[in-house]
This record gives sequence, C-alpha cells and structure tokens, in this order.
Amino acid sequence: MTDTPLTRTPGRTGPSVALVIGGVLTALGIAMALVSFVWTPFDVTAIDIASRLMPPSAVHPFGTDPFGRDVLSMIMVGARNSLAVALVAVGIGLGIGAPLGLLAAAHGGWIDETVMRTNDLIFAFPALLVAVMITAVAGPSALNAIIAIGIFNIPVFARVTRGAALSLWTREFILAARTAGKSKTEISLQHILPNLLSLLIVQAAIQFAMGIVAEAGLSYVGLGAQPPMPSWGRMLAEAQTLIGFAPWLAIMPGLAIVTVVLGLSLMGDGLRDWLDPRLRRERRG
Repeated sequence: MTDTPLTRTPGRTGPSVALVIGGVLTALGIAMALVSFVWTPFDVTAIDIASRLMPPSAVHPFGTDPFGRDVLSMIMVGARNSLAVALVAVGIGLGIGAPLGLLAAAHGGWIDETVMRTNDLIFAFPALLVAVMITAVAGPSALNAIIAIGIFNIPVFARVTRGAALSLWTREFILAARTAGKSKTEISLQHILPNLLSLLIVQAAIQFAMGIVAEAGLSYVGLGAQPPMPSWGRMLAEAQTLIGFAPWLAIMPGLAIVTVVLGLSLMGDGLRDWLDPRLRRERRG
C-alpha cells in the first residue's frame, strides 16, 4: 500500500457556515477600504467645528468627532491603513518564515537548531516592544508597524511550516522522490510546499486577523500611522476621554475592528475545516 501526499480536495459538502459568514464580513471590510480610495461621504481632513460631536444621524450615520470630521469616512480610510499594514506584515512573515521552516525541516542539524533558536529569540520580543525600539530610532509610522508585526510573524510561519514539513519527510512519496535522485531543495519546492499550501493559507488568515489587532494596538499607543491619516486604533485612543457623552466615537471603530477580525477568524476556521475533511469528520463525530 503506497502513501499519498497530504493535499486534499475540498469537501464535497461545500464551504461551512463559518466560512461563508467569515468571507462576507471580511469582504465587507475589504470593500470598505477599496471604496475609500475613490469615495468617502466627507473629506477626512476637513475640519468643521460647527458640526463637532454630532450624534449618528442621516447626514452622519456614525456621528462626528471633536473636529467635526465624519466618523464613517474616517473608518473607511482607517480600514485601508489597518488592512494594508496587516496584509504586508503577513506577507513578510510568510515570505521569510515559510522558507526558513522548509530549510530547517529539510536539513536538520545545526541549520534546524539555528533557525529554531533564532525564532525563540524573536518570540522574546513582542511586536509592541519591537515597534518601540524601531520608533526610538526612526520615529513612529505605519512602516514601522509593518516591520514590527512582520518580524513577529516570521517565527510563527517558520514553526508551522517546519512542524508540518517534518511529518511529510517520513512519507513514502517523499522517500520515492529521494530515491529518484532529487535534491532536498527540489523535494521541498516540488513536493513538500504544495502539500503545505492549505495549512499556510489558514495560518495566513489567522495572522491577518492578529495583525489587524496588533496594528490597532500600536496605533492606540501612538506607534502606528500618524495624523492626518485615520487609524482605528488611534480613533479609539482619542475617544477614551469622550466616551461618557460621545460613545459613538469608541463604539464605531471598535465595531469595525471586531467585525473584520471576527470575519477573518471565522474564515480561517472555516478554511481549516473545508481544506481538511478529516478534521471536519472528527468534529461531526
């Protein structure tokens, strides 16, 4: 009896409810960010003191801030910043971490030890601490937030890739490839990586959600995007002293963060079930 790769065809029952709901919520956030490039209800840089702190209404569905700026418009533009930072940070983590994980699993020995101990070192410095160190040298900006979150994502993808790849290296189809004379690099790229794509996609969705939370946290303490660029985290920071008589200033960006993060989390969970029929059967059983 021969072994087969771990790649699976998505379940015949179709995507789960979690995947559908997560996809819709995520698409809503992405659509909001894309639309903001061409249209927002109001100019987010325009100050209108006469309209300051107006509650939600037909004209301003999400109300206005202390400077009279439309909160809905700011959330739309803030989505652009939050999603871009999280997406690029995930790209950095995936682009560097996955190859390192493949390398460690393929060669073992001192290479594996070096990669894993470096990962442990990076884990010792959370994204917030890395952002503080970068800010001390270069100043706060969205770019520094991307670098900080991206660096923290590298060991996550490296560990996930290495762990899954190690289990694949003992499979019979990999042994057959080695017998055929293929190098470790060729096997990693032609056989190991394709069988890890579904796992990496799910992990990317999870890290994307965590990246949005991390970006909001960095912006909250002033280490993310700087004014006049709106940011969900900074909107929350600015609203904390006004929450008693202008609660919409905190509720609206908070709901935006919760909606997108919930959507990505549900989508990641749904993708894991959809791409791995064995897990779906275990849950049903």
